[in-house]
Amino acid sequence: MSLYKVYCDPLGGYVELPQKPQRVVSLASGLTEALVHMGYLEAIVGISEFCPRYVPEVQAPIVGDYLRVDEQALRALEPDLILITTGVQRKLARRLYEQGFPVYALPLPNRLYGVLENVILVGALMDDLPAAHALAERWNRTFVELAASAPSPRRRVYVELWFGKHVRMTGGLTFVHDLIEAAGGENIFRDVPKGYLFLDPDEVVRRRPEVFVCFSEPEHPVQGGDLARERGWDYPVIQADVDPEHNLIHDGPSMMRAVRWLHQALQSV
Repeated sequence: MSLYKVYCDPLGGYVELPQKPQRVVSLASGLTEALVHMGYLEAIVGISEFCPRYVPEVQAPIVGDYLRVDEQALRALEPDLILITTGVQRKLARRLYEQGFPVYALPLPNRLYGVLENVILVGALMDDLPAAHALAERWNRTFVELAASAPSPRRRVYVELWFGKHVRMTGGLTFVHDLIEAAGGENIFRDVPKGYLFLDPDEVVRRRPEVFVCFSEPEHPVQGGDLARERGWDYPVIQADVDPEHNLIHDGPSMMRAVRWLHQALQSV
């Protein structure tokens, strides 16, 4: 097998990979879904426990999650490429790299542009830029077309994200912001140069939202309607969850379905 070295900036070194990887382990669900949409279902030999939510057709064994991996099972798969991200996965990525695994860490995206750039990077690693460009262009076109049909004035939207028991508000430095705005909303924290903000209900009220969008995960379900009543809010509520069509925090291709759903939901409340 012909190998070449590619520099991975997040890891601070070169990774030796085949020109056309045949055995890919993906530990990031968005990247796994992108591979499937690019036509590489059969090349995926290992996934994280969260991947089946978005690509149930992948029958590869689960070898870990975002923070941990079964290294014995991983070695047994003999991967020639392991895809992972930075952020909370950075420590795991470095450990695998130091142990000689063929791991490539893609930067955790702050905006939709970063998500699409990662798609192109995956295409380059698979030596199939045409498939990556086609997916990224379709994805971007979905956002552009929906944004162009946004009402004027836009509905002022407050999005609250529950990551398990940890709650965050949505600032302007995250692809969740791009999803809101493409769906026809105006993120009330669009001016804040951070991705995720600590909860401040008084500041929410001060910014005068018209719609409350609440996301929660099944491990810690939270109902936006209950929260609104507890806080004395009378904003209409849109409930989001981990279903691919309603998931606001997933950075895979099903984001195109989620933005269409939110676009319709904002028109109906």
